[in-house]
Amino acid sequence: MKITFPHMGNVCLAAKALFDGLGIDYIMPPLNSKLALEIGSLYSPEDICLPFKIMIGNYMQAIEKGADTVILTGSCGPCRFGEYCEMQMNLLKKLGHDIDFIVMDMPKDIGKKELLNRINKISSKSKKTKLEKVKALFNALKVINLIDEIEAKAHYMAGYEIVKGQCRKILSNCKMESLKCKKTEDMINLLLYYKDKIDNVSIDKNKKPIKIAIIGEIYTIIEPFSNLCIEDKLMEYGVSTKRELTPSWWVKNMALSPVKLNQLEIKKYANEYLSFQIGGHARECIGEAILAHKKGFDGAIQIFPMGCMPEIVSKSILPKISKDKDFPIMTLVVDEMTGEAGYITRIEAFVDLLERRKDNVLSRC
Repeated sequence: MKITFPHMGNVCLAAKALFDGLGIDYIMPPLNSKLALEIGSLYSPEDICLPFKIMIGNYMQAIEKGADTVILTGSCGPCRFGEYCEMQMNLLKKLGHDIDFIVMDMPKDIGKKELLNRINKISSKSKKTKLEKVKALFNALKVINLIDEIEAKAHYMAGYEIVKGQCRKILSNCKMESLKCKKTEDMINLLLYYKDKIDNVSIDKNKKPIKIAIIGEIYTIIEPFSNLCIEDKLMEYGVSTKRELTPSWWVKNMALSPVKLNQLEIKKYANEYLSFQIGGHARECIGEAILAHKKGFDGAIQIFPMGCMPEIVSKSILPKISKDKDFPIMTLVVDEMTGEAGYITRIEAFVDLLERRKDNVLSRC
C-alpha cells in the first residue's frame, strides 16, 4: 500500500509527520500548481467545483509515482463534498486506475466503530508498536496545532510588524524547512523554534492596521493556491487577517461533534441569520462574519468555489449582515478561469475602502 492524499494548506505537514512516525510508505503529491489544476480540469466534469479538480490533479501526479491508496476526509451532508469519494473513485477507474479510497468521515455520520475500522486499515500497515502508533498520532496533532498557530500569528502580526515582510518570510521558511524534515521529532523541534521566532517579532503596538476576517468554503480559504494566496497578498499590504477555519479547527470540530460541543460560539452568533446546518460550512461562514464584527475587525472577505451551494446561500445572507452591522463584506468566487489581475484589483479596492472608512472614524474621534 502506497498512500497519497490531496493538498489542503498545512495538512501535508501533519500527514508527513504521521506517516513518517508510523513508518508507512506514502507519496506526497507536488505542491499545488497550475499543472495540477490543468491535469484535474482536463479529466474532471466541467461544472464540478474547483477543489475537486485540484484534488484529481493531486491524485494523478501521485499515481504517476506509484500511489495506490487515497486518504480523504469525508462529509455526509448536502454539500457535494460528501460525494467526492465515489465520484473520484469512478473517474479514476474510468481512466484505468484502480485506486483504493479510505474516507475519514465524522463519527456522528458513520459511527465510532466504522471510523476505527478505517483507521485500523491504515495503522495495520505499520510495524510499530501500539504505543509508537499512539505517539505518531499525538505528534501529528502536535504538528498541525503548531503550524496553524504559527501561521495565524504571522497573518495577524503582519499588520503590526516593524520590519515589513518579516512575518511572511518567517512563515514561508518555516513551511519549506518543515517539508524537508526526515523525522517527526525534528519537525516538531523546528516548529517550536519558529513559534518562538514569530512570538518575538518586533511590533509597533501603536499601529492601527486594517483587520480582515477570511471566511467561506473551507478548502478554498485553507489552500493558498486555490485562493491565489490571498493571505500572503494581504500581508504585503500590511493588513492583519484572521481565519477561524484551519485543519486543527477541523480536527477539534470532528472530535467534539458527537457530544455537540463543537463551535458553540460560532453557532450562537449564526442563529440570528441561519439557525440550522445546510451543508458545507455555510453556517460557520455566517457566524464568523458576525464574530469578526464583534471582535472589532474592519471587514470580511468570503471566498468560495464556483457553484458551491452552501456558500451561495451564505452569500445571499451576508449583505443583510453587512447592512445590519455596518460591516463591509466582499465575496470572491474562484474557479480555474479566475484571472489574478482582476482578483488583485478587487482586493486592493476593498482594502482602500476599509482604510477610508477607518480614517473617517479616526478623524471624528
